[in-house]
Amino acid sequence: MNDPILNTVREKYAATATAGLSSHVAGVRAIAEAFGYTEADLSAIPAEANMGLGCGNPTAFASLREGEVVVDLGCGGGLDVFLAAAKVGPSGKAIGIDMTPAMIELAKKNAAKGNAANVEFHLASIDNLPLPDASVDCVISNCVINLAPDKPAVFREIFRVLKPGGRIAVSDIALKKPLPRELRESVMAYVGCIAGAIAIEEYEGGLRQAGFDPVQVIDSGADLNAYAKLENQAGCCSPAMAEPAPKAASACCGTSLPIAATPCCGGETQQEASNIHTGLAELLKRYDINDYAASVKVYALKPQA
Repeated sequence: MNDPILNTVREKYAATATAGLSSHVAGVRAIAEAFGYTEADLSAIPAEANMGLGCGNPTAFASLREGEVVVDLGCGGGLDVFLAAAKVGPSGKAIGIDMTPAMIELAKKNAAKGNAANVEFHLASIDNLPLPDASVDCVISNCVINLAPDKPAVFREIFRVLKPGGRIAVSDIALKKPLPRELRESVMAYVGCIAGAIAIEEYEGGLRQAGFDPVQVIDSGADLNAYAKLENQAGCCSPAMAEPAPKAASACCGTSLPIAATPCCGGETQQEASNIHTGLAELLKRYDINDYAASVKVYALKPQA
């Protein structure tokens, strides 16, 4: 996995895993609630599993059933894995996939804290899943596929591991119209889940080309500006949590960073990162991301053999 884009995303996720974000931070909790998580959802899992990184709640519409095997692509600290595990019960299994060692370590700690027995986590990229063919009932994901450089490869892998009749229930960001060049070419906008997103029509077409039928990609209507619920949040990859006080936090799909400890958005120095964050804040003030992108619910079925 020596792709420069993946390396950048992995760095930001690693920083997020140690940034101290959790449901105990009011803004983090508010983001999760804005994208469909209930108070009951957030109370049922370890607080550290929620870092305010999603753009939806796939477990709310995945129709998970007792005994099913469900896989979460880009599981982070395990939020959706733990919610899925409760739905599939002891006879089922929830599997988390993430390419960042720090996230997998955090997820395993959260699993131990929550005594989750029917979960497992694997370090892998989502376009090369360490799972057998036709072994999964449902694939979920939350604001992660937009970060993958090779989305057709991801769609093919999902199709491969799903059983005939298996399904996709994914929350993601997709484009309603082309991004302005300024956003399209921004590294920070990519890591912040915007610049790497594809058009809704392209998303549908990619899934159909992989073999899925039927396919639906539906605008959820959620406000992408919900990320501003974090204090001093000015957009994806904006000024992040400084140590030691849990103030000035930011999160968007894995971009929350401790400025005092880790440079952001491409390996800059602390001062350079701060300047870039300021520049991005000004950039996003000039654009309403809702004009260009949408939080979408993705449904698709693998046809019966």
